[in-house]
Amino acid sequence: MAAFFIASIQLGNPASRPLYDAYIEKVRPIVEGHGGRYLVRTERLAHLAGDWRPDRVIVIRFPGKAALEACFASEEYRAIQDLRLASVRSSAVIAEDD
Repeated sequence: MAAFFIASIQLGNPASRPLYDAYIEKVRPIVEGHGGRYLVRTERLAHLAGDWRPDRVIVIRFPGKAALEACFASEEYRAIQDLRLASVRSSAVIAEDD
């Protein structure tokens, strides 16, 4: 059963963008190494309704929840996560396919 990682990002301080760009560059091979495939990775967003107004949205498909959890618990990911934590605000959910 596929699992989807869905994240919304608030970029905030423009001075922190280089840190976030470094994170973006380093996270992709980690995600792909755990079987993740980016479906959406964009800042081109159009607001439709409600209060949700992220600056960036990411959707990653993993072959299953175990692969997703292994990715974000991995040594490789933990080594770069501070780049994200120091540069943006983010929210994420896991959605499993039926």
